[in-house]
Amino acid sequence: MDAEMEDAGAQAEIERGGGGGGADAVLGLAGGGAPVSLCYHQAFGPHDDLVLLEAADDLLPDLLQGRVTVRGRPEEEAVLCTPSATYSMKFVGTSNSMFLIPPGEPSAKCLRPDSTNGDANAVAATIKLAPGSIELVRTAPRLDKLRSLLRERPYILDEVLGNDFQHMKGLYTWQDLCKLIQASDGELLDGLNTLSAVEIDGFWRTVDANSVNTILDMILHNSVLHDWPLNAMPENDVLSVMESDGFTHKIVTHCLNRFGTKVEQESRSFWNLDEKRVCLQFAQRALGAGKMKLANFMDKWERSIPSGMRADLQMLEGEVLCEKLGAETWVHAFSVADLPLTPADRFAALFREQPKWEWKDLQPYIRDLRLPGVSSEGLLIKYTRRTQPSAEAEPIFTAR
Repeated sequence: MDAEMEDAGAQAEIERGGGGGGADAVLGLAGGGAPVSLCYHQAFGPHDDLVLLEAADDLLPDLLQGRVTVRGRPEEEAVLCTPSATYSMKFVGTSNSMFLIPPGEPSAKCLRPDSTNGDANAVAATIKLAPGSIELVRTAPRLDKLRSLLRERPYILDEVLGNDFQHMKGLYTWQDLCKLIQASDGELLDGLNTLSAVEIDGFWRTVDANSVNTILDMILHNSVLHDWPLNAMPENDVLSVMESDGFTHKIVTHCLNRFGTKVEQESRSFWNLDEKRVCLQFAQRALGAGKMKLANFMDKWERSIPSGMRADLQMLEGEVLCEKLGAETWVHAFSVADLPLTPADRFAALFREQPKWEWKDLQPYIRDLRLPGVSSEGLLIKYTRRTQPSAEAEPIFTAR
């Protein structure tokens, strides 16, 4: 409760109607009535293990039912996580004094400031003077670290794991990630799905790019051999054939899910390969050697994709950048998946890549940014300067 400290040697008087004890003695302050004495509890002290937490009403169920955790390494700023959200924790001081009064104890022994015993009728005894409280503010999950951890040890086809500690280095279980990543369980799982991670032998891992290409090539090769339509590939047949080629169900199913959608028809499961996702994979492969002339890239890309699929530059939004050099247009890989997840770092990386951005080029690289309480327009205002020579001209964005 808040009160003004008028005199360090005086006893605080608080109005209340009715009786009670401990904290109960001050619950009815609004009613008015006889004064209630407030004095120091015999256990009064700093009590550093007690901290006030200010929480909104919608957080109370998770707090009261023990569904929250505090996450962060010793060198990191701690965050509080519910099952589905992450909150920053910031200590906020107060100019008023907040007295913490334990519940009950109608006849608790207490001391006056002069260290003499108080009278037996003193009902409310404070055990701590709190200088402030921890404020919770909804924040984005801190998933950049997740990406770097998963890149330490991507899964490679035919790898054999040993059982000693050295062979486990760079591998992380769900429990490991919960300790290391400052995000709620729900946000952490979403992050793993976004990174196309899969749990293999108890460890969450991404799959090496060359291994993904090999598996996709084999699926497409078998689709031709067995006459499987790319929009209705029978799951059992695909898994059986791929297993006979030496690929495990787990990894094949992961790649099918990465490049397609599962459909149930007449008690059977089929996979519909997504044209955009498959074509994007071949585009990334074509650009692996570096910057290319647009015409050369389109020719190489179109010749590599499966028959029946159509290459379209719009598929590559947020994946490649075009650059005009003289009479030629060049393209190079620049994937949003490789950029930082925090807005400040994301915009810094974008403006390092090029100092000026047209909106049509910038938008694919920022549309995935999520900062609670801040709109996309708010992020643009905070991190960019917008110029527009005329109403008809495309707006140009530069670093603020």
